Amino acid sequence: MQSILVTGGAGFIGANFVHFLSAETDVQVINLDKLAYAGNLDTLASLRGNARHVFVEGDIGDRDLVRRLLGDYRVDAVVNFAAESHVDRSIEGPAAFVETNIVGTFNLLDCAREYWAGLGVSGKDGFRFLQVSTDEVYGSLGPTGKFTETSPYAPNSPYAASKAAADHLVRAWYHTYGLPVLTTNCSNNYGPYQFPEKLIPLVILKALRGERLPVYGDGSNVRDWLYVGDHCRAIWRVLEAGRPGQVYGVGGGSERTNLQVVDTLCGLLDELLPESPYRPHDRLKTFVADRPGHDKRYAIDAHKLRSELGWEPQEHFESGLRRTLTWYLENQTWCRRVMDGSYRGERLGSLA
Repeated sequence: MQSILVTGGAGFIGANFVHFLSAETDVQVINLDKLAYAGNLDTLASLRGNARHVFVEGDIGDRDLVRRLLGDYRVDAVVNFAAESHVDRSIEGPAAFVETNIVGTFNLLDCAREYWAGLGVSGKDGFRFLQVSTDEVYGSLGPTGKFTETSPYAPNSPYAASKAAADHLVRAWYHTYGLPVLTTNCSNNYGPYQFPEKLIPLVILKALRGERLPVYGDGSNVRDWLYVGDHCRAIWRVLEAGRPGQVYGVGGGSERTNLQVVDTLCGLLDELLPESPYRPHDRLKTFVADRPGHDKRYAIDAHKLRSELGWEPQEHFESGLRRTLTWYLENQTWCRRVMDGSYRGERLGSLA
């Protein structure tokens, strides 16, 4: 049985990927997560008792632990989701982003290199290290064009800079040591289990309470939205058939302004909650001071992933958003429990 070490597998994208592996493959998952504020064991509740899922609480910076997991479970691949990931938090406290996203990735890479070097020929040939990254490493686009795998890096936030540094380490471990690595750079994800500091779940949960719905600046910043289930299928496809040393852009082909996202959500809320006292929900919108260094537009050209590996997104934005909203409406217990910590939906990263 193939064994995969998934780091950050109690977070948003990582947990969705773990659920995907459990449902769609027969691999064994070793799930390493330090359970920081965005990691949540409730997200993995349906996997309790699953013999193919082993959860380990720990940090990718713990070299002894990582080495032990790689050896004890004879790992065939590492998929690294472990990261501090919210731009606003990186503005307020960049040190944690440097520690996890750069130093942590270095530790994980170096442990993987040591483990890989000790494998036999067939084990070496089959091993993969997949770095899950972001389109934010490329900086900001103008009104036209898309990021490709050859776009120059130009990060504009501490978060983006830390992910860019990690990507460069991954590349260096391939070219210097021969470690068979893969990198994916994705556009904005949305879907079930997302921590409610991000735009879509934040708007949903605030709307349910009748609170103001914050829109940064004039709401014209554009993102390419990718349903998390489509992202998980892309990562698996890259892990299966991607060429070592290569980078693959994963985009949803669904560019929307932030204002369009909020307006679409408000319309869906009006439709799905006809008895809500807050209808029409768009009257809850409020425009707030923009984020410092807020990139104007992101968009990913996923042609390489489509043409070489045959991946296509299954959800368009409206269908994926409806599925997402329905999930949050049906999982209010999860929402309440994830909000029981220190975060209460307040503004982060304003430098005010």
